[in-house]
Amino acid sequence: MRPILASGANHTASKIHPALRSFADECSGLLARLIAYVGALALIAIVGLSLWDELPLKDIGDPTAKSAWSLAARSYPAFAVSQFDLSRKTETYEILRHPAGGRKDVLRWAAQGEKPIAELQIYRPGGELSQSGPPAAEIAGRMDPEGMRELQAAGIIDSKFGAVTLLGLADRGGGARPCLGFMKAFDQPDLRVSGWSCQGDTLPARRAAIGCILDRLILLTAGNDPKLAALFAHAELKRGGCAPASTAPIRSADWVTGTQNPRLRGSQ
Repeated sequence: MRPILASGANHTASKIHPALRSFADECSGLLARLIAYVGALALIAIVGLSLWDELPLKDIGDPTAKSAWSLAARSYPAFAVSQFDLSRKTETYEILRHPAGGRKDVLRWAAQGEKPIAELQIYRPGGELSQSGPPAAEIAGRMDPEGMRELQAAGIIDSKFGAVTLLGLADRGGGARPCLGFMKAFDQPDLRVSGWSCQGDTLPARRAAIGCILDRLILLTAGNDPKLAALFAHAELKRGGCAPASTAPIRSADWVTGTQNPRLRGSQ
């Protein structure tokens, strides 16, 4: 009987063992796949957290932060004002860029330790243009950061870029500087030239100073924008003389560009 029982047990074991081994193999494979799946999820989570940490948290859910301009320290100047006579004034050049593609080249002139006496901004808009306010209000904010004075029309002047609109701040006393703002917009290319100047003791002198800034504005590089190059090339053909800010306006005034009270053409 023992041999028979032993033989039956061996036979049963030989039948069960392959099944158990197959089940163990399947469990091992499932466990390996589960470990690989969990490892992949952990790797994705680590990468996601790393990217999240690199995001500027102040921009999340903050519409004003998304519209912020930043200083482009590695960009090169694209414009210059040649032979601009501002004795003992230092010129600074800043380039601002917007995430939506806009670029602002800003030139300022100021004596050391003093407020700027003049500013010129060349703005090439990008997708952020719809977020900006009216151009006149933007210029007023640059001229009077405290917002204490109202902006008012101050006529127009002629320049190599054509007629340029002038803006002034209402004089409310208190020793405020008499400054004039200006702006000129182009469609082709999409470009805005604006700024302000406090040069000159009289209104004609301040108008002449702005005319000089615009007539001496030159293009250093157009990049890949042939329309920008064509605009400045055509403007140079219309460039006129530029008198010092203390003298009369650079071009003879007419009924459009008169300094204060426009007069009819041909009147003496």
